[in-house]
Amino acid sequence: MPTDFQMSWRPQYRSSKFRNVYGKVANREHCFDGIPITKNVHDNHFCAVNAKFLAIVTESAGGGSFLVIPLEQTGRIEPNYPKVCGHQGNVLDIKWNPFIENIIASCSEDTSVRIWEIPEGGLKRNMTEAVLELYGHSRRVGLVEWHPTTNNILFSAGYDYKVLIWNLDIGEPVKMIDCHTDVILCMSFNTDGSLLSTTCKDKKLRVIEPRSGKVLQEDLAMPLIEEEIDGLSGLLFPFYDADTHMLYLAGKGDGNIRYYEISTEKPYLNYLMEFRSPAPQKGLGVMPKHGLDVSACEVFRFYKLVTLKGLIEPISMIVPRRSETYQEDIYPMTPGIEPALTPDEWLSGMNRDPILMSLKEGYKKASKVVFKAPIREKKSVVVNGIDLLENVPPRTENELLRMFFRQQDEIRRLKDELSQKDVRIRQLQLELKNLRNSPKNN
Repeated sequence: MPTDFQMSWRPQYRSSKFRNVYGKVANREHCFDGIPITKNVHDNHFCAVNAKFLAIVTESAGGGSFLVIPLEQTGRIEPNYPKVCGHQGNVLDIKWNPFIENIIASCSEDTSVRIWEIPEGGLKRNMTEAVLELYGHSRRVGLVEWHPTTNNILFSAGYDYKVLIWNLDIGEPVKMIDCHTDVILCMSFNTDGSLLSTTCKDKKLRVIEPRSGKVLQEDLAMPLIEEEIDGLSGLLFPFYDADTHMLYLAGKGDGNIRYYEISTEKPYLNYLMEFRSPAPQKGLGVMPKHGLDVSACEVFRFYKLVTLKGLIEPISMIVPRRSETYQEDIYPMTPGIEPALTPDEWLSGMNRDPILMSLKEGYKKASKVVFKAPIREKKSVVVNGIDLLENVPPRTENELLRMFFRQQDEIRRLKDELSQKDVRIRQLQLELKNLRNSPKNN
């Protein structure tokens, strides 16, 4: 006769439909090879993926760049493959627009956030011109994050400890969240985007109302459950799938991905399994739900950056099922590619849940949303009564050198102007003297 303890936990764990989920690595010909992945040690993924493109931050001299590769173009990537290379400092983060599949945001050590429009079929030549350059941070920008339900609202977090909210319809920052005392490490939204949570180097977790900047909760001290993962000191990247209630934990610098099922009742966290690999991961991109292969019962897909091999390796998380038919129970309705709100609606205080889509019917539908870059004049950027662009100091050695050379050019130009004016003054003085000495004036 089993004890009460066994009775209480075993049936709940055994009933899970995800207990046999396994990770399947793509064949070598379906990987992306020969990529000079960035050696930057910033704690980001350096990778972003959607149903059309894979983007990876690369190692490059003189400024920052990233590659954008159509997903079907697997195999070896040529060394001269065109890049997105307009930034003047290292690129620290890249994120695809969730509603427009050829629009990507990047941020950099050069203090800017930039929006790029990738042509259909990918790049044919280097891209240096962004459709929008956004300046407002006074230090390098480490993170960008799109709002989950509103079109054209982008969040950026900088080493000035500030989070800026950009309205891309006008190309300006419209809100500044100024409650952090150190570098912001991560930003994440709730389902409808009415709340923002951040982790920070000051070891505090904050839940923020983004439109007012008000901190609702700080440093949630009492966890529901604590789980000892391992004795390693490396960073853990968490990925939560709200559709399956699965949490994936990937260690930076090791090759393993542990996964758990989260429930609202005790014990809250059920360990499922571990995907193991000897190749350490620098970062991981995640495919949006509508880009998964539902015919293979794929519920999650990672794109793993293996720096030492210059390799990007897709890893599919699969629920083993014998049936060939669509598995309704593992694919609930999921947030799709249509925004629920406009920037003005969200900024005025409206909240709306994501517009859901079925992965069964026509999930290859193209989004109807198009990106129109606003026409802007260069001017001051005032948010919360502060001009964000006033007296911005240089942040990187490259930028310092550029500023130095710019100032040298300016000094040279001013010296030339001055010497020309000196010559002109002497000419005028001479003409004046001649006029005074002419016989007519005597």
